[in-house]
Amino acid sequence: MLSCAVAQAVGLKSVAEGFTSPTVLVPLADGSGRLLIADQVGVISVLNKDGSLSSQPFMDLRSKLTKLNDGFDERGVLGVALHPKFKENRRFYVYYSAPRRQEAPANFDHTSHISEFKVRENNFAQGDPASERLLLEIDKPQFNHNCGRLVFGPDGFLYIGVGDGGQGNDTGVGHSPQGNGQDVTKHLGKILRIDIDKGEPYGIPTDNPFASAGGGGAKPEIFAYGLRNPWGISFDRGGSHEMFASDVGQDSWEEVNIITKGGNYGWRIREGFDCFDPKSPLKPPPDCPKVGADGKPLIDPILVYKNFKRFNNDPEAKGISVTGGYVYRGKAIPALTGKYIFADWSRAWVSAEGVLFAATRGADKKWAMDTLLGKVGAYVVAFGEDEDGELYVLTTGNNNLRPKTGKVFKIVP
Repeated sequence: MLSCAVAQAVGLKSVAEGFTSPTVLVPLADGSGRLLIADQVGVISVLNKDGSLSSQPFMDLRSKLTKLNDGFDERGVLGVALHPKFKENRRFYVYYSAPRRQEAPANFDHTSHISEFKVRENNFAQGDPASERLLLEIDKPQFNHNCGRLVFGPDGFLYIGVGDGGQGNDTGVGHSPQGNGQDVTKHLGKILRIDIDKGEPYGIPTDNPFASAGGGGAKPEIFAYGLRNPWGISFDRGGSHEMFASDVGQDSWEEVNIITKGGNYGWRIREGFDCFDPKSPLKPPPDCPKVGADGKPLIDPILVYKNFKRFNNDPEAKGISVTGGYVYRGKAIPALTGKYIFADWSRAWVSAEGVLFAATRGADKKWAMDTLLGKVGAYVVAFGEDEDGELYVLTTGNNNLRPKTGKVFKIVP
């Protein structure tokens, strides 16, 4: 468990500002100690080791994006990952929301692009937009529930988080009768895994669950499924290198999962540990299937917490939208070592009341969560991790994409 002394000893140090809604922070792996910060609205900036932002952006993708709303929006630049051998091959990967492609249904909203780029020959801090190699296109029926998080695993493969397509309850235009999360013939509501070093435009790892599914139509890229909007996926750089995914709930439960190959995490059969009825989302039915269509058991989250939308007056309610983070493996705060650090976007839609949490695995292998920082004073959009394992909190002061209130903080003693 987290002691009060540790919680009180943790603070946030401002390291960068002037963003709209920063979504990604990753180290620029060229040995310089610089960081890349992606803003949802399309610009990827370079944060120098001295704390200054470079006047020249790493990449400006605004011309490639679908038109974003001035108000609340979940589209934009949502994922950035550098190749494990970036210093040698100069390759990096971006997930962004592009205009709807011609092949997509006319009533769909946009098409998500997962693309490979290269930095310029003479400058690791300058991405080349003209180098784009489009790897995968995913047509999205609605503007929300995109996920879009990218991360390389310890196996060297690229993992891609994809939301269920949007709207609510995994129903409506572009949603399968059983829900996209449970439909393995779609990329939506999944964690995908691809080999970007083989094949054209990529290869399928031979041990992917549906790599040789035959004529069933299952997408071979699928690694795990049954997810709603896994806003935050990461690998523990220590321990047994487990993969964590925080999945945003509908109205009742926010959850954190450890992702395993072939796992079905239950959406929309259930939300958290509760059964789920898309026709009555606030009234869970007393019983529901404990297995997926393939007969395999649904996998439980490692922890859940109550959402204010259903549990409005419940003292155990903690927020409205989980934001995934990282297992702490830095050196600055030893008391956090091995704990999963994550957040809730805000305790309220209309006011910036983000909260930081720390989850601890007990001797019985069960997880418990505690509040790490109860008042962030902003909406917590995302987390980042530098080369030393220290963690960063990416925030915005608004629930829209208008003013530039986005800031980046470092978690410090």
